[in-house]
Amino acid sequence: MVTLFGETMTRRALAERTGSLSQFAGVRLSTLGDGVERGNRLLEFRTGTGLRFTVLVDRAMDIAECEHAGRSVGWHSPSGFRHPSLHDYEGEGGLGWFRSMSGLNITCGLDHTLFMHDDPAGHYHYGPRQKVSSSLHGRVGTVPARLTGYGEQWDGDTCVLWAEGIVQQSTVFGEDLHLIRRIEADVGGDEIRLHDRVVNHGFYRTPHMYCYHINVGHPVLAEGARYVAPIREVLWAAHEGDYRGQGVGYRTAPAPIRNFHEQVWQHDMAADAHGRVNVALVNEALGFGFEVETLKSQFPAMYEWQNFHAGHYALGIEPSTNHVLGKDFARERGELIWLEHGEERQYDTVLRILPGSAAVADAVARIEAVQRQPDEDYPQPTGNFPEIAGRAS
Repeated sequence: MVTLFGETMTRRALAERTGSLSQFAGVRLSTLGDGVERGNRLLEFRTGTGLRFTVLVDRAMDIAECEHAGRSVGWHSPSGFRHPSLHDYEGEGGLGWFRSMSGLNITCGLDHTLFMHDDPAGHYHYGPRQKVSSSLHGRVGTVPARLTGYGEQWDGDTCVLWAEGIVQQSTVFGEDLHLIRRIEADVGGDEIRLHDRVVNHGFYRTPHMYCYHINVGHPVLAEGARYVAPIREVLWAAHEGDYRGQGVGYRTAPAPIRNFHEQVWQHDMAADAHGRVNVALVNEALGFGFEVETLKSQFPAMYEWQNFHAGHYALGIEPSTNHVLGKDFARERGELIWLEHGEERQYDTVLRILPGSAAVADAVARIEAVQRQPDEDYPQPTGNFPEIAGRAS
């Protein structure tokens, strides 16, 4: 059954009330036509509850805009949703990635995440390629997808809005990794479901690293908004050498601050009985929030990104396959994923709107029932990075 406008209806009853479902909900393909965004294909999802989000087909099928009942959730940076043809991956010493960084979700990978890195390339068996040079957060985020389908799918009286595409990160004498992405949202629902498969389509043994940069903006993010997570231990903080210098701990957001320097944390999260890790940003004063649900087996690491600089105001929830210390650290500990031909990794993630005070309170209670996070704003990072098991050596 579909619940819209306070009424629960069958498929027939809904059809009786309109000539087309698009009056209430649907998926629509369009192309942006101006400025740096010109040429980007865009899928617009509307679920009928007030949830509206857009998918950038030409940028790895990442989620750009996201709002609920006119209230913004996803972050928009000054960079805009730039067309991938304008992107210079190697630019600015590897920091050119920032010139295309905007939106609710940015996919990082497929063979590299985190800061710039030179990786030995012997596994590609090509003499002139001595190393693989990776810029910030990898190449995949500005690769256009081949859109394989989108639309509405009824199962009895339930309707799912969906889109699928394939993003190929491939080269000669190097990686040939395919991201196969399916995005779903129920008509009458407030959730976005991401189902990703990363497959080694090539015949070289290839490293794989993966991360979502999920960016939440105002008004979910506001002075007093809380980061709520089942934190067992704070493992690492980029700013540990001046831990209290900016006066911002991990738990509570300030108002925008001029010249704020980003702060990044890694927390070790507890999973519930089903292996799920739920993290939320909640604005209890507004009665509004946003929750990310991942599987600990798929994303064993979780970062918190604080970018509270005025004009850039955002908080990032970042599930990752690896610890924050990067590829060499993962390789040394036997935690780097290697994919042979035909091997794949799967990732199943839920992005959930918390549209009112009751939903916010429920999310906080569910998370705290799994593990209460530290009560202090500046818990001392331990550096005790848990072993990530089950990786090919």
